[in-house]
Amino acid sequence: MVCGSTQGIGKATAVQFAKQGASVTLVARNEEALKQTLAELATDAGQKHDYICADFNQPDELKKKVEAYITKGTAYHILVNNSGGPPGGEIIEAKIEDFKTTFERHLVCNHILTQLLVPGMKKEKYGRIINVISTSVKEPIKGLGVSNTIRAAVANWSKTMAMELGQFGITVNNVLPGATETGRITDIISRTSQKSGKSEAQVKADMLSKIPVGRFAKPEELAYAITFLASEEAGYINGTNMPVDGGRMGCL
Repeated sequence: MVCGSTQGIGKATAVQFAKQGASVTLVARNEEALKQTLAELATDAGQKHDYICADFNQPDELKKKVEAYITKGTAYHILVNNSGGPPGGEIIEAKIEDFKTTFERHLVCNHILTQLLVPGMKKEKYGRIINVISTSVKEPIKGLGVSNTIRAAVANWSKTMAMELGQFGITVNNVLPGATETGRITDIISRTSQKSGKSEAQVKADMLSKIPVGRFAKPEELAYAITFLASEEAGYINGTNMPVDGGRMGCL
């Protein structure tokens, strides 16, 4: 099950999983985009792909739809929790509702899906839960106050889950994307440009100057890391934060 799978990192992950022979269930809120993505997934190994149309802004609805799907007898070995980040802004300016909405969308929905899928993983004695978070888990990012706060909560939720589920052959890990060529990075550049008075080209150049490899990540590069963590070969990697940031962060 791959969430946020009609664009960016989520879609790249779904495509990579299918290439590796996995049967994929896409989860996102845009049904037309889900159908289009579904048609792009490889079926060379006889996989059967499907989708669930659900909105992460409505956790109760998400739970009902996934519960109904699981009752059909589908068991999952892999869950990729992934959802678009909240709007940027200084934390002092954040509204209380911003924190509540983001907490539900990221932590609560992750928890709902994990609770629903873990029983099947325990039965299969194999599970991989991978959360796509942010490098802000290690270094808060200026101008992303709400995101910094909630991403850290998700990271600690994940670490706790890893300690509890490891005994069942289930690992829980986080992938921390750096600046990646998605709609979100475009929005951040535009917003920073408007606030700073710099051109978008200048803002982008400033961002790139802080990345040792000198470019933004491609969504596929995040998908490769996620695919590895989902594999049998990664069975002894548990409770970790894996940055995929081109070396931008100064911390270890």
